[in-house]
Amino acid sequence: MKRLNRWIYAVIGVIVLLLAGLIYAWSVLVIPIANEFTNWSHTSLSLTFTICMTLFCIGGLIGGILQKKIDVKINVWASGILFFVGFFIASKAQNIITLYMGYGVLAGFASGLAYNSVMSTMSKWFPDKQGLISGILLMGFGLGSFIIGKVYQAYTPSTISGWRISFMIFGVILAVVLIIFGFFFVKPDEDFILTVSKNKKENNIKKEVGIDIDAKQMIKRSSFWFYFVWAILLSASGLALISQASGIVNEIAKNIDASSVATIVGLISICNGIGRVIYGGMFDKFGRSKTMITVVVVFLVSSILLVLAFNTKSLIILIVGFILCGASYGGVTSVNSAFINLFYGATNYPVNFSIVNLNLIIASFGSTIAGMLYDYTGSYISTTFLMIGGIICSFICTICIKRP
Repeated sequence: MKRLNRWIYAVIGVIVLLLAGLIYAWSVLVIPIANEFTNWSHTSLSLTFTICMTLFCIGGLIGGILQKKIDVKINVWASGILFFVGFFIASKAQNIITLYMGYGVLAGFASGLAYNSVMSTMSKWFPDKQGLISGILLMGFGLGSFIIGKVYQAYTPSTISGWRISFMIFGVILAVVLIIFGFFFVKPDEDFILTVSKNKKENNIKKEVGIDIDAKQMIKRSSFWFYFVWAILLSASGLALISQASGIVNEIAKNIDASSVATIVGLISICNGIGRVIYGGMFDKFGRSKTMITVVVVFLVSSILLVLAFNTKSLIILIVGFILCGASYGGVTSVNSAFINLFYGATNYPVNFSIVNLNLIIASFGSTIAGMLYDYTGSYISTTFLMIGGIICSFICTICIKRP
């Protein structure tokens, strides 16, 4: 295939991630499911999202390993097929296990495959703008849950089983788009990479310089593990909020309609996407350390605002808290990509990046724990205290990270 302008590949990557990011719309997608199966607890439903995030990480890791053996196009096509099968199975669910298998296992794995394929292929076109391109690509992943959540709210039939039709449509759309767009997953020529990389070195002499190592060497370094724990703590905080966001809105603002809930919850996704671009650009301009500290501080402020919203029953304060929290959570994902590329090089990026993303396996239990805390306390304010504890610990990890 003839090589196109590199920004065209970036647009393709954003669209693919926007669709793959629908798994993050779980707090909206689950509402009609919970209405149909009233005997399923918050904890069991939250576990669906935990399973999805776990398989997302596994799919990304396997996709990274396979890229050294097969064409990345195959990974993209496979993710489209798995999305279709996963949503088809989920649409037929009559028990929680079937939902776990369809949405949690297959759709989660498919999303991980697509995610790694986009990040590892499209980012190769921008070795000079790793932070910015990571943010732009991941903006699509963050906005996916908002856009699809709104479509889901607007067009899902109001019947008790209407969500099943929407799940089937999601599966078909994902399969068609990913199979077509898979043809555009091509890597730049070696001459292009060398030319841009040379310009990058000339323009970034004063910034942190990393080393080019493989995964076995990377996991032996303390800098990796401090970062890994940092990502776990902040991702767990973000996922805990995302999975319980609809319930939090309903607890603070009684009798609010479903459309308004979806809009307010969607602000997390919108700001998640915007935050990815902002913090990605900040990473390129101001460096790793200042960016990570800013993410932590804003995250902490947002969590405190959420506590205040519970105490005052203020929807305005809640919305501001959601906006800041969404932006900060988005910052974690864009920093993940830029950090791995900066500290440990581009040669083994597909595998190294998928390994750091394994933090989501542990972090995804943040949503399950949040669901358990709600079942135990009867209030979603417990989620905010869980977030504050994790954020404070993440700050310690931030100051312990040293460049290679």
